[in-house]
Amino acid sequence: MTTGQNIGYTRVSTLDQSTERQLEGLALDRTYTDKASGKDTARPQLQAAIDHLRAGDTLHVHSMDRLARNVDDLRSIVKGLTAKGVVIRFHKEGLTFTGEDSPMANLLLTMLGAVAEFERSLIRERQREGIAIAKTKGIYKGRKKALSEAQVQELRAKAGLPSSNKAALAKEYGISRETLYQYLNRR
Repeated sequence: MTTGQNIGYTRVSTLDQSTERQLEGLALDRTYTDKASGKDTARPQLQAAIDHLRAGDTLHVHSMDRLARNVDDLRSIVKGLTAKGVVIRFHKEGLTFTGEDSPMANLLLTMLGAVAEFERSLIRERQREGIAIAKTKGIYKGRKKALSEAQVQELRAKAGLPSSNKAALAKEYGISRETLYQYLNRR
């Protein structure tokens, strides 16, 4: 029986999706939520959850694909956490990992992780196909610009000041430094 905390991790891919149903009804001490793709582990709340978890804690996740969409990442996270003494429960699959897992549990982890990775690959393939079709029809305009023309002019004026700090400007406008330089160099 675990004596540690019950920690939840939820994830959705887009800002307009809801995590409400994922761990509904569970008594959790704390929940970490990311609204980001599961393509890799570069998610702030996932990292915060991993840093927070201690031996004796249980990490509750709705399903494996919420934790990772890549078999290697999934296995790495599970192995790393169970090595710390953390129990991981995947509720949809009905699987619990403790670090003393049977070969069957490890096989299921790998197989179900592979299914999640395959599903993500199919989504990306359909997206590419849809974009290609839209381009041939002339209706694909690409990604929406991060800044309006007025904001670009304002950005250029501020960047031209002797005291301008490019990193601070990028942060102020909510864009990456690479995007900032693209706006500055575009005429």
